[in-house]
Amino acid sequence: MRILLLLLLLPLAACGEAKTDPAKLASAEAQQARAAEENGRIVCARAGSNDFARACTLDRVAGPDGLVLTVSHPDGGFHRLLVTKDGRGVVAADGAERAVVRVLGPQEIEVRLGGDRYRLPATVKPGA
Repeated sequence: MRILLLLLLLPLAACGEAKTDPAKLASAEAQQARAAEENGRIVCARAGSNDFARACTLDRVAGPDGLVLTVSHPDGGFHRLLVTKDGRGVVAADGAERAVVRVLGPQEIEVRLGGDRYRLPATVKPGA
């Protein structure tokens, strides 16, 4: 009986703690982010929340005044933004609320509209 128990426990003794390779983890996270972007998902946070999540969808439609972006939340709420052709950048496409844009990096901006925040891919000109 003791030999049988020992034989059953021996494989468990060989199990060790799995070690996570930080480079592989970062690569996997980057791949997931790219896949989500390709599926039209962007990082957003609803009004009153500090937590960002890749949960909002982004639809793009070219219009006479520029590119119209419709950002939709999982609960059905949405905002429309306009990427202008006249150099003003990103503005609210409709409604009375003004969009506030903050540059996060050379390829990303954060747009705040009505308390909601959206992180969008962008080409930021130096000095902007």
